[in-house]
Amino acid sequence: MSAPVARRAPYKDFLQPALQRRFAGTAGIILLLAYVESLTLSRWNSLIWPWFPLGLPGLRALAIFLSVLPLIILRIAHSHMGIRTSDSVFETLWKTAFRFSTLETILTYIISAFLFSQIYLKSTPEDAGLRWIAYASNRTRLNEHALFYTVNLLVLGLVQSVIHMVVDMNRLILGVVEDKPADGDGDGNERNAATPSDTETWAAKIGEWTPILMVRCGVLAITVAMANYIFIYHFVRMVAWRSSLWFLRPFYELPKANLPSSGAPWSVWMLGRSIWASFLLSLLWYFGEVAFRVQQTREPLKRGQPLSSESRDPNGSLLNGLQSKKPRISAFAMWELAFIARDYTTRRQSIFEDIDRRDGPMWSQIYGVCLGTVQSIERRIDEYGKAPTPTTVTEPAVAPTQPCERTSQTVTANDVSAPRPVNKGALLADTVSKLVTSPGRTPVEDWSPVVKKRVGQVADRILTQEQREALRIEVLRQQAGALVVRALALPIIGPLFQQTFGRRFAKAVLGAPYAESSVYINAAYALSRLAAHSLVEDKYGNVQRDVPAIIRTFTAVINRLEAFRDGFPAHWTDLSLSRRCQEVSEVLVALKDGLNVLLTEFGPYSGDLRLSRADMRLAREAAVIAADERQPEVQQRRRQRRQQQQQLG
Repeated sequence: MSAPVARRAPYKDFLQPALQRRFAGTAGIILLLAYVESLTLSRWNSLIWPWFPLGLPGLRALAIFLSVLPLIILRIAHSHMGIRTSDSVFETLWKTAFRFSTLETILTYIISAFLFSQIYLKSTPEDAGLRWIAYASNRTRLNEHALFYTVNLLVLGLVQSVIHMVVDMNRLILGVVEDKPADGDGDGNERNAATPSDTETWAAKIGEWTPILMVRCGVLAITVAMANYIFIYHFVRMVAWRSSLWFLRPFYELPKANLPSSGAPWSVWMLGRSIWASFLLSLLWYFGEVAFRVQQTREPLKRGQPLSSESRDPNGSLLNGLQSKKPRISAFAMWELAFIARDYTTRRQSIFEDIDRRDGPMWSQIYGVCLGTVQSIERRIDEYGKAPTPTTVTEPAVAPTQPCERTSQTVTANDVSAPRPVNKGALLADTVSKLVTSPGRTPVEDWSPVVKKRVGQVADRILTQEQREALRIEVLRQQAGALVVRALALPIIGPLFQQTFGRRFAKAVLGAPYAESSVYINAAYALSRLAAHSLVEDKYGNVQRDVPAIIRTFTAVINRLEAFRDGFPAHWTDLSLSRRCQEVSEVLVALKDGLNVLLTEFGPYSGDLRLSRADMRLAREAAVIAADERQPEVQQRRRQRRQQQQQLG
């Protein structure tokens, strides 16, 4: 009787708890900020109760936190990895404007703003005059000051929801693994202390972002408050007033003819308070967004070790993540594999020595996944511009018809009185054809030459020769083209419709609707570094058999990608004439860096690996091109990405 096979824990069993812990850290940051804002709304008439967490400040902080919590849940539901790939900005806006997720985002921001506005109004003192109901001369009346603040924050929520969709705040930026400095190599099982890690304190990370967020929130609050103060509230005043009366009349004895005063409640005091309330709410939104992005894009490590290290079968769980169909799980697993290829000697040796798996050795399966990721670039290039293959639909089998029984005598050919079969469809088509092709000319055909002649005579009498030349079809087309080019050159409207080279090339190479370049970069890094370390750590020599295929694949993909880039046509709306695509350039440099490592490590053994001189020459040429032509700008781009990733965790 065979021994029971141990269950291999999926990679998501380790990734999801890590993401949940990071979500708890995000919630803790927002709750702390909500408590600080709650203190700004306290009445400091005592030494203890205005700040005591178990009293009114704590309840107010919890209410403020709950008003922002729906936005964090929204980020979890709508978060994605990679840039949005489309031919133009207008195409992106057109696709996202009519989605249910867009409406959900707008409603969530508006609800959050409304809840915060009511908490803010309730926290103000009585003498501020910001309650919904005002009492004057023993009469109950709706207070328009509270209505003004509520409308201001609702407008802020609408504006921020538009910014959220335009800037694509749902995107998660994953990091890439790079070689350590030469003087920072450790023993292979511990990360370099100088490298930013997930053990950095929250104070340092938030401290770097605090000045930037303060400026952003201040600009947003002042802009929205001034716009609402000057003209927005004037247009929505009556609608907001009647809606508030309809909602509050069942709870208060408000007069049916309760109309707003002749003048709106405009004052510098109200403008200052509305700016302050908008600033507090914007801080919660932006700090929550940054905290979520920081936590959810932290490295796939726990206590300095890969996430899959806690599994009973670490290699099996990692392989499960690499083979996952969900982009987030496979991207994190590929990121972890790149860390293992660089920092963890024990895990690398376990990958090389794990040869008894049911579907093949561990190295062979990792090799297949990573090489397939790299080859997917070449596959998209081959499929670009081709019509999608139609799906063949199998027709249902028709049952054979049974011959009918003869009920009368056979009709002979000479029997004139016998009824003849009539094809009704052919008869109808013949009738219509006779009506359409009947003899004679239509009135249009008769009058067309006369009309053209009269129009030409009138044009000769009224228009000059220059005017007739200007009305030619070719001239009109040229003028229309010139107007379109002028419209595309406008500062704000033009870039919305321009189909730039970078956007179209990224869509063609990295796919749509989203393209995450870190997956390809980490796959190339992991494959090349695992192969390089196999010279010392692979006891069975299984990796060397696949090194020629890796070198040839990298060379073929690089050459194909560069040829495709050089021949990729520019769209006529692209006025920048720039042929740069940062995302694809990062992938290209990663492939060439990996190829350089393979050539350096396995170049002396090319004969034993059955690599011909032509293979080595083509590989060296493919690796040198990026280093000579595009290495500086791509390295600058990668440094910017690394700095951004360090700031975001």
